[in-house]
Amino acid sequence: MRKFNLGKNLTAMLMAWTLLVLPLAAFGQTRIAMPKNKYKVQDDVKLGRQASSEVEQQMPILNDAESTRYVSQVGERLVRSIPQQFQQPAFDYSFKIVNARDINAFALPGGPMYVNRGMIEAASKEGEMAGVMAHEISHVALRHGTAQATKQSNPLNQILGIGAILGGAVLGGQTGAQLGQIFAAGYFLRYAREYETQADILGSQIMANAGYDPRDLANMFRTIERQSGGGSRNPEWLSSHPNPGNRYENINREAQLLRVNNPIGNTAQFERIQSKLKRMPQAQTMAEIEKSGRNNQGSTQSPTAGGRYESRVALPSSQTRVFSSGNSLRMNVPSNWREFPNESEIWFAPEGGYGNEGITHGALVGIYRGNSSDLAQASEDYVNGILQGNNYLRQQSNFTRTTISGRNAYATVLSGRSPLTNRNEIATVYTTQLRNGELFYIVAVSPENESSSYNAAFRNMIRSIRLND
Repeated sequence: MRKFNLGKNLTAMLMAWTLLVLPLAAFGQTRIAMPKNKYKVQDDVKLGRQASSEVEQQMPILNDAESTRYVSQVGERLVRSIPQQFQQPAFDYSFKIVNARDINAFALPGGPMYVNRGMIEAASKEGEMAGVMAHEISHVALRHGTAQATKQSNPLNQILGIGAILGGAVLGGQTGAQLGQIFAAGYFLRYAREYETQADILGSQIMANAGYDPRDLANMFRTIERQSGGGSRNPEWLSSHPNPGNRYENINREAQLLRVNNPIGNTAQFERIQSKLKRMPQAQTMAEIEKSGRNNQGSTQSPTAGGRYESRVALPSSQTRVFSSGNSLRMNVPSNWREFPNESEIWFAPEGGYGNEGITHGALVGIYRGNSSDLAQASEDYVNGILQGNNYLRQQSNFTRTTISGRNAYATVLSGRSPLTNRNEIATVYTTQLRNGELFYIVAVSPENESSSYNAAFRNMIRSIRLND
């Protein structure tokens, strides 16, 4: 007769029962490691606060208390469901609706999140909307913005806003990022595919913890693929969130590891809010908002707004005028170039060489506040930022030594096909250091086939610079 081990069998029975009654299966779900990150948590908070201020100045935030309250309630439920190891007490999650009909949503480092009205209207139920929100929350919780900056060795100051928009590059080429420089480095809207996979998996786990079926997230991707967000070529959300491959299958596979009893699918509250939004006047697309320059605060324009790009642009005049900025900077510029102050920069360009999306001919002069006091390192950091913000450009030469205002300086050449002129563009970057360690730069821009006619003007500008700091 076989001996019956009561204690051993009772333990096995209890384990089996636990697996049946747990709302979330704790065994077998994919483990996620926090990406390497050289930045402090407070850097994420600072970055998100500054960017959210820009977002709310330039994007039309829906002023409807009931709808905003509902989205916030869903968001807060998801935030409470973030696994403990990814909770950041310093983060301040907030949720607002952008009155745009593109299918899109994005979250900024530190917690501010924005859901397009078009996303809510496109979802078939609350679970699908919650799925996209859980995915975005995962990017925040895993600190993907500063993690990606760490991987690409970009200083925080560059993430906070690259001043150089060369040749009309539309900051990554996505419609939703055309409003100013808030997404200049591209970290907020275009994550690496490995981070997309992480956000899909963690988003699925957050959904299950919150009582939603992760399959709704997978289904929402199919919904997004079927709808193009008001006639744009590609759904905005998928353009900014590259498919890591087998996304639909991977989420459904993860969902099998996550047990949810009576998942939340649709709710009367979701149906009421969705119906309310659909009854409102049709929202503009992000492209229409950018084109009109309107948002909920009024009119926003770039310094060169109102200009018109032309195929034939007057060559730099041989006559110059003196430009001065207080007592700190003096330089000669061609007399037929206009100047456009832009925060910490000044843009110079001739008629026909500037417009809503930057300059195609002329120069940018400004100050960059980087993390390094070493001229070579600061110069490299600044140029890397330009390349990130203008992804059609490539660095064509190593840094060469030169002088500006009697100081050691560096120069390097960038080039690429301009999306505005459809011609190859040359951008020569000159850098030197101010007494306080900040980087002074000048970026000279012209089409390659006209560069010989611009080089003399650029050389004269560089030779004439006088810094008095």
